Amino acid sequence: MDTLIPRIFKAARVSAIVKRLESVPEKSYTSNMFVDVKKLFVLFEHASGYALFRVKEFEDIGMFLPQIEKATLNSVQFKSFINLIAFLPFKSGTNAIDNINSVSEGIVHDDLRAFIAANLPQNVKISKIILGVSDAKIGAVLQETFGFNCQFTDVVPEIIRGIRFHFHELVQGLSLSSLGSAECSLGRSYSRAKVKFNVNRADNMIIQSLSLLDQLDKDINTFSMRLKEWYSYHFPELSKIVSDNYIFAKVVNLIKDRKEFFGEENSETLEELVQDSSKAQAIINAAKSSMGMDISPIDLVNIGFLTSKVISLVEYRKQLMEYLQSRMHNIAPNLSALIGEVVGARLISHAGSLINLSKYPSSTVQILGAEKALFRALKKKGKTPKYGLIYHSTFIGRAGSKNKGKISRFLANKCSIASRIDCFAEEATTVFGQKLREQVEERLKFLDSGVLPKKNMDVMNEAIEEAAIEIKKRKKKAKKERKRKIAEIEAEEIEENEIKTEIKEEQEVSLEIEKDSFRANGDDNPKQKKKKKKDKSFNLSQSFIEEQIV
Repeated sequence: MDTLIPRIFKAARVSAIVKRLESVPEKSYTSNMFVDVKKLFVLFEHASGYALFRVKEFEDIGMFLPQIEKATLNSVQFKSFINLIAFLPFKSGTNAIDNINSVSEGIVHDDLRAFIAANLPQNVKISKIILGVSDAKIGAVLQETFGFNCQFTDVVPEIIRGIRFHFHELVQGLSLSSLGSAECSLGRSYSRAKVKFNVNRADNMIIQSLSLLDQLDKDINTFSMRLKEWYSYHFPELSKIVSDNYIFAKVVNLIKDRKEFFGEENSETLEELVQDSSKAQAIINAAKSSMGMDISPIDLVNIGFLTSKVISLVEYRKQLMEYLQSRMHNIAPNLSALIGEVVGARLISHAGSLINLSKYPSSTVQILGAEKALFRALKKKGKTPKYGLIYHSTFIGRAGSKNKGKISRFLANKCSIASRIDCFAEEATTVFGQKLREQVEERLKFLDSGVLPKKNMDVMNEAIEEAAIEIKKRKKKAKKERKRKIAEIEAEEIEENEIKTEIKEEQEVSLEIEKDSFRANGDDNPKQKKKKKKDKSFNLSQSFIEEQIV
């Protein structure tokens, strides 16, 4: 009985509030009402434009969240406590994508600023206004810009869900089909802009090529090991003499059947492959007295297929390595100059992109790639790792055991600077990466012998001056290249014109010769007579058509 009375009282209060909301018409709300109570306005960003709504009886509605969740499914009940204040449609597709990009990045667009300033009530204190938003980032920026409170929790998400569900009924002149087409077009434009942004940075090319390079290394090792085991049944001594996988595959492709491998031509070719005369002679001597079994021609054919596969994979790996180096020089020249192309590519791949790597602090760059060891150390309260992927650079290997942590911390700091320069610099140059590399070299000398390095300020000033000179030279070179291309195009045009004039002169000369020949035969102007005949035939055909029409 004690618990039943509060439930009855609560249900009666809810029904009274709903009846009161339904009985009050929408137009009865003026700007002078509810001055002393807090007012909740909801900002809704749609593909078609911005909409501002007013929530009626905000303080009472916030107490009954489950009832609001049910009311969002019914348009009549939802319209009873939601009122449209203003709607600003986007002018064009480009205007829509600009506004949505600004909202997603947490920036207040000029259109949104003017829309909110024009439609929020001016005769109410700022502390009494609450603006409901869907994103906390844009809410914080709006609160800093205008001064009123922004809310994105409690009842606001349910109200925004209801607005999204009944938006075509709340705004006059909009239909579901038009809203759907606007959403589709804006979604495509937004996705296209994001994809283009990633493609232009070309980080994905580095990540994919590095993954393929690692996979090729595994495949080459697996196939080479299988080739050595397979061919060792026939020639077991060869794997001990030749250890390199690529040269071993080349030698197997040359020897094939060891019993038939004799002669001066084969020995010279073998010496070129091995690049060592003593090693080539050892292979020939081992082939003569090998303890391997005889092999059938069908087995040699299959071994030949495997050797050609290994050779092609190794050659493709070389091409891929050159491609990776060229892409790293174009995308991250300073990082590749500082730490090397492969290690820099691994840092970018592990971070996900060059932008993510540039946003990381140097402490994160230092242990990038050693996350498992870090979390294991934190869990067991042990020593945390000193380095991750940057351990593969030459600097840490050259440092002493006591100085490895110091040099890894210093190198991570320089890698962070280099990645930020590569990411946000307008003109790509390797000057800063080379200067940073010199600083790391000087730090190694300082840790070993105590020689003081240059000050960072002096080094950076030198780098800025050298970078400016290099960019100036590059612009001059590009200008000369443009002039050279223009001169080549003009020369080609002059040559074409000369050829055309020569052809025209030849045609005129040939025509004069024909005229002279006709004059010698007694015919003054044969071409005019032909034209007259054509004109007559044309007139006859035209008169015939006119007669048929009549």
